[in-house]
Amino acid sequence: MAEHTSSSITIEAEPAEVMDVISDFARYPDWTGEVKEAEVLAADTQGRAEQVRLVMDAGAIKDDQVLAYTWTGEHEVSWTLVKSQMLRSLDGSYILKPAGAGSTEVTYQLTVDVKIPMLGMIKRKAEKVIIDRALAGLKKRVESGSK
Repeated sequence: MAEHTSSSITIEAEPAEVMDVISDFARYPDWTGEVKEAEVLAADTQGRAEQVRLVMDAGAIKDDQVLAYTWTGEHEVSWTLVKSQMLRSLDGSYILKPAGAGSTEVTYQLTVDVKIPMLGMIKRKAEKVIIDRALAGLKKRVESGSK
């Protein structure tokens, strides 16, 4: 079984504000760094993305991938890989917990399996970098009030 990498950050905003930014895929290129294009391919009856195409550019790794999203209540979203050029699998989630005084603890979990051979230690380090950048970008985006 693949090991996952996770990290948490506290954002000075209510969970709904944080989830608004997470669910606004069209704006991902504005704050994620690695995402150059994002296109919602399918949405549920509530307008939440069910399938999203992402064009990624993380330096040495460039990829065009489709992810399937599952929304659990108002405070959790998870995704799994549908197709990719570079990845064998990709599973992740954002879990939001109210942290009092108008703040939210955001936990990001990620498991990646690449098609090219890679040592587990290097893969986990790459996962950690991806997670830390994503959380820092999310925090900056939410706290700046930009939507």
